[in-house]
Amino acid sequence: MAMKSATEATMMRLRLTRIITSATRATTSNTNRRLLSAKNLSSQSNKNGGEEGSVARERVDCLVIGAGVVGLAVARELAAKKRRKVILVDSAPTFGTGTSSRNSEVIHAGIYYPPSSFKALFCVRGRELLYSYCREHDIPHKQIGKLIVATGSSEIPKLNSIMNRGIENGVDGLRMIEGYEALRIEPELQCSKALLSPVSGIIDTHSLMLTLVGEAEGYGTTLSYNTAVVGGHLEGNHLCVHISESKALENWDGKFPLQPELVLIPKLVVNSTGLGAPSLAKRFSGIDTALIPTSYYARGCYFTLANTKGPPFRHLIYPIPEDGGLGVHVTLDLNGQVKFGPDVEWINGGSDTSILLNKSCKPILPRDKKVLSQFEGWISGAWLCWHPTQTFWSQTGVC
Repeated sequence: MAMKSATEATMMRLRLTRIITSATRATTSNTNRRLLSAKNLSSQSNKNGGEEGSVARERVDCLVIGAGVVGLAVARELAAKKRRKVILVDSAPTFGTGTSSRNSEVIHAGIYYPPSSFKALFCVRGRELLYSYCREHDIPHKQIGKLIVATGSSEIPKLNSIMNRGIENGVDGLRMIEGYEALRIEPELQCSKALLSPVSGIIDTHSLMLTLVGEAEGYGTTLSYNTAVVGGHLEGNHLCVHISESKALENWDGKFPLQPELVLIPKLVVNSTGLGAPSLAKRFSGIDTALIPTSYYARGCYFTLANTKGPPFRHLIYPIPEDGGLGVHVTLDLNGQVKFGPDVEWINGGSDTSILLNKSCKPILPRDKKVLSQFEGWISGAWLCWHPTQTFWSQTGVC
């Protein structure tokens, strides 16, 4: 596809924004014509041979479940490169309402993952492809680089191990620098040593998803929001997927199967529901649950820096990783806004991640002092001029 000019790309995003905004305002009885609700799909199925008075069944080519960045990218790839007929469904009123919109918006280099693991291979190759895609489609992004810092001599051996792992993973340009060199790069930073990763960056995830939506639809993908997959079952070698409108879930306790409004029988099913993927897979009868990975959820809060004349840093600043995450780190968005986070709070029990995702820090205000004290410990150790009054809660995410 030929590279669009910045003006053309901006106009395209504005048009898509208007389309998606109108779609989210549509009522169940008057869904936007660009989308197919579960009832619309069911109506089509009846015209194609579904029995009157029974749950309609429809054979389709490809079904992608979940319209986050992964689901959108998969749908686009299947439609554009493989010329498959794709239906993309999501229970939310629009795309990207889960972890795709609750993250640091960092383009990672691929440093931390075990060598030869899928995570390492996909992160390194995916980073290269993502930068290329952003340049081709004028998606706002910036390769600002990252510093992983050792704030004391005891952390230097771990930093050396991180560098060796990154090199083994094929990450280009990694360089260990002394504290005084880091100070020249970031005058507000204090550390003993730092690992510089020049290929790390940041991205506007909403613009990325808007572009993926536009391309997926441009190649014939049907998007159906407010459409929930409530379960499914195996029939021979085919997976039958149970579909209902999202409003049917409002009073559903999940203890008993929900009667579907439609059954889709795809040739290919992609479960890209993010945090909900394991629990959704368990609702497909006939699948060996021993093959489904166990879920471990952690919630983290981000805090925004305020009351400063400008951003104190020009690079991403990361500590030595901790159990469950990469530690409280400094990220910047494309407008220069600085955020600190996330902290890690393990969540015991419960699999309704939609509730967890939409839960802000306000219900857990008693944690604020504890959270802030944890933040203070690392931030004050790495940033010379930080004061607690400059930090405010920004958002909560679950991983």
